[in-house]
Amino acid sequence: MSNFFKRLTLKEDPSIYEDKDSHLARVLTVKDFLALGVGTIVSTSIFTLPGVVAAQHTGPSVVFSFIIAAIVAGLVAFAYAEMAAAMPFAGSAYSWINVMFGEFFGWVAGWALLAEYFIALAFVGSGLSANFRGLMAPLGVHFPNAIANTLGSNGGVLDLVAVVVIAAVAWLLSHGVSGAAKVENVLVVLKVLAILAFIVVGLTAIHVKNYFPFVPKYHLNSDGTAFGGWQGIYAGVSMIFLSYIGFDSIAANSAEAKNPGKTMPRGILGSLLIAVTLFIAVALVLVGMFNYSSYTNNAEPVGWALRQAGHPVVASVIQAIAVIGMFTALIGMMLAGSRLIYSFGRDGMLPKWLGKLNDKNLPNNALLVLSIVGIILGAVCPFSFLAQLISAGTLIAFMFVSLGIYPLRKREGKDIQDPDFKVPFYPVLPALGFLGSLVVFWGLDIQAKLYAGGWFAIGLIIYFAYGIRHSTLGKKSKKKK
Repeated sequence: MSNFFKRLTLKEDPSIYEDKDSHLARVLTVKDFLALGVGTIVSTSIFTLPGVVAAQHTGPSVVFSFIIAAIVAGLVAFAYAEMAAAMPFAGSAYSWINVMFGEFFGWVAGWALLAEYFIALAFVGSGLSANFRGLMAPLGVHFPNAIANTLGSNGGVLDLVAVVVIAAVAWLLSHGVSGAAKVENVLVVLKVLAILAFIVVGLTAIHVKNYFPFVPKYHLNSDGTAFGGWQGIYAGVSMIFLSYIGFDSIAANSAEAKNPGKTMPRGILGSLLIAVTLFIAVALVLVGMFNYSSYTNNAEPVGWALRQAGHPVVASVIQAIAVIGMFTALIGMMLAGSRLIYSFGRDGMLPKWLGKLNDKNLPNNALLVLSIVGIILGAVCPFSFLAQLISAGTLIAFMFVSLGIYPLRKREGKDIQDPDFKVPFYPVLPALGFLGSLVVFWGLDIQAKLYAGGWFAIGLIIYFAYGIRHSTLGKKSKKKK
């Protein structure tokens, strides 16, 4: 039994990862990572989530839910920043936990993140498709049900727009990170300008009475969920946290960062700070324009509020830019997801060809697999019931990374470089990051936890059937004996 546990906790030598990832070109700057982070975190949810959460759980106190979720995400982001500065390897949490706690725990953390990338990619592709078709409808362009909906949904066979969009982003990334980063930078600026335009125009239509009572009295909704009071705010945190988890996609690309010791902390913490500010501002303006109950079952609260306030042209322009801006989230998720799958192949946890680089030193085999799975999920399979699985998987990875700071500190300046950035108020903040993630995870609904359990069961089968027998770490250990 002790030998079996030793096998599961075999730790990778960080110098091995440095050597394996040395062929990846270090071309990304702070500006690129800020765009990547903001583009991934500030996705479609900023135009929908503030209204949805206010109507379902919080009323005007949705702002508190955003702030609490941001504090938890910020605590974890500090840990991510130190990890990425000390170990700028592809695969982020998977590679770090492999070095800190051992192969099995690294696989669990990586497998958790993979759920986020697969499903988030499908979500954004499908969401972009729905919004694009909504924009085309007033122009008289209507898609037949067969190519507008997912399989078995309203006569659908596949979502053609989602297929084309995911394939287009994959094609862009297959030609290099630098070119994709330039596209990302432009689109993020457009998206932020659209959000600022909403805030400025919305401020002219605010009615102070809509902010009272700021924290409505607690009661249960008809579906048994909480509304009002601290219970409603807590329920809102679990829904909102999904919006902030995109900063881990920055860390997955740290092997391609220029001067990662400075670039990674600035990119991770800076993008989260920008995103949190925008989310809180949009939430405050939205609940101030109309009573929160107006946003019940409203799929596009920002556009609806602008039209009701007499700004239909601004609403259309913002919705159009929002659709274009969704490409930024796709670029971020596909970059991060492909680097994670590359890391699995690099270490022999999945077939080796996934860890191969092409003649331009790009992991295009991993990108191809990610794209195919994303297309299948986003174009063919109804998947809305899996929404919280993204949060569940990522929160587990967040807990590992927060705890990983403790063994990391003991090794910094020894076999791991001493990074320029370190988590402040050590050892308290990493513990708070772990506890905060655990509390948010506890607040997810039972279905999310069950689906997460099913996903991990699949991961365990793959690990024990394939990964543990083919891993390069395991083979290296046998040779030493």
